[in-house]
Amino acid sequence: MREKVTEQKLTRMVKAAGGIALKFVSPGFDGMPDRLVLLPGGHIAFVEVKAPGEKPRPLQLARHRLLRCLGFRVFILDDAERIGGMIDEIRGT
Repeated sequence: MREKVTEQKLTRMVKAAGGIALKFVSPGFDGMPDRLVLLPGGHIAFVEVKAPGEKPRPLQLARHRLLRCLGFRVFILDDAERIGGMIDEIRGT
């Protein structure tokens, strides 16, 4: 499954859960995750979407560490089957 297909499924499933999965673009600050997931109740997480088996680049990993140090949840999603569990995990925070 291509990255684009996984990202589209993520967006649909987040919407079905009552939230939004915003495409996140940060001009001048490369390496930020692809999506900002906002769920009811103030639950928030960043999601880096990858094709199956792909890994984040070193700059992306550095940005993930920065976000985690600031207290944010960051997920790396390379399998569409994990979306439901990921949404449940975000809701639990």
